[in-house]
Amino acid sequence: MKPDIIHSHDFVNDAVALIESGAHEAIAARGTFSLSLSGGNTPKPVYEAFARRPVDWSRVVITFGDERCVPPDDAQSNYLMARRTLLDAVPIPPENVLRMRGEIAPAEAAREYEAGLRARAEGGVFRHDLILLGMGPDGHTASLFPGTPALTERERLVVENYVPKMEMWRVTFTYPLLDAARHVCFLVNSAGKDDVLNEVFGGTSDYPCAAVSPTDGRLTWLLGA
Repeated sequence: MKPDIIHSHDFVNDAVALIESGAHEAIAARGTFSLSLSGGNTPKPVYEAFARRPVDWSRVVITFGDERCVPPDDAQSNYLMARRTLLDAVPIPPENVLRMRGEIAPAEAAREYEAGLRARAEGGVFRHDLILLGMGPDGHTASLFPGTPALTERERLVVENYVPKMEMWRVTFTYPLLDAARHVCFLVNSAGKDDVLNEVFGGTSDYPCAAVSPTDGRLTWLLGA
């Protein structure tokens, strides 16, 4: 699939505009907006700015593309970052925030999360309106790291994934779930990542991020300086 590549000179505002537009379109078309959040430092100011936008939060469903296997109040928790920057600042119903339970056994957390998504999709594959992803210097996205077992999963939607170089378990979306989305958007500050991006856009990359390809949706790369 040919992605839309946007080189942004106002990264935060452009990202917020993309998310807000997606929210209004999805709510108008289907009554809800399902948004998957990414972790890391790049989206923090985006979430803070998005929290100030006029969105019907009663119709927003939040998921998480991955989570570290830590409690929700741990400094490394993606949920904690999202709560501090976005969730605590908006009137979203608690039941609309689907947290990955990083504090329980990784395999159990993955099975539980997948079951919850399938229940909302009446047994099928949950289709997000928008999935936000980042990209690490090693080309990983969500917790799909080079050389890890999750890269080859084609049936399950959410799996536990051990990352040897970090000596840590993660819970992550798999390609079948990512590729079911109506829209996937990578939010990437490209400083120091140009070599990886050139390979990804050149079609010669085996980085995990390069394998994301929505089957019936859009793929966008929003690149900051």
